[in-house]
Amino acid sequence: VQLVESGGGLVQPGESLRLSCAASRNFFSISAFGWYRQAPGKQRELVAHITDGGSTAYADSVKGRFTISRDNAKNGVILQMNSLKPEDTAVYYCHRSYVFAGNTINNWGQGTQVTVSS
Repeated sequence: VQLVESGGGLVQPGESLRLSCAASRNFFSISAFGWYRQAPGKQRELVAHITDGGSTAYADSVKGRFTISRDNAKNGVILQMNSLKPEDTAVYYCHRSYVFAGNTINNWGQGTQVTVSS
């Protein structure tokens, strides 16, 4: 299973970006997705998560600014990021998990850089 991320870039504080993660069709309906980020010198952290049923959860630092949603057209997930701040600068990774034959399968994307700077 391959996860392909897109949508990163350089923006000014207060602007918006939309990250997209496309995956193979297989197991999409039973997959949970998450967006993680890792800034230089810091650990990777969970930013937003969505279950196979559509329930969402967010890190406190992004609540009210970021929205995660399932993208049925691309069998993946979208992260809409508004009111971006310099501290949102990081490499953002898409993650997918599902259970198959009793095993939890985890997949990661290659990451996309988001830079927020004036």
